[in-house]
Amino acid sequence: MKKIEDERLKLQNLQNIRIAYIVQTFGILGILGYDLVTKGLEGMRANPLWIVFIITTVISAYLSMSISVDHESNRNSPKKSLSISFGVNLLISAAVGIFVSMTDGYTMVNGLVIGGILFICFLVPAMYIYYLRAKRQDEELDE
Repeated sequence: MKKIEDERLKLQNLQNIRIAYIVQTFGILGILGYDLVTKGLEGMRANPLWIVFIITTVISAYLSMSISVDHESNRNSPKKSLSISFGVNLLISAAVGIFVSMTDGYTMVNGLVIGGILFICFLVPAMYIYYLRAKRQDEELDE
């Protein structure tokens, strides 16, 4: 099989892959929606397609982040952006942790666990964005 070198064919191939991905996603959502209606939320989450959908969505989001960083027009300091993200993340996680611990039936340990999980979930994408921005900045300095 020959490698495609025509830019128009490469673009058409990418558009075909995008259409197939959209159809696949709607199919998965349709199956999960049917499970939600017939078996409830727990039945839907027990379906292995739920895991496939979540993994696919996360991978798509991370791939979109790399494109977003390359498309940014302003050239902010990656460290400054990371520190701002870290601070906002810390405030949101602490607030959620405090509110959870004040809710009836939950303890301070529950608030710490949920706040910690939320902090880590926001920290990973922020670190990835920092890595992409620093890498782009290094590449621009080498040019």
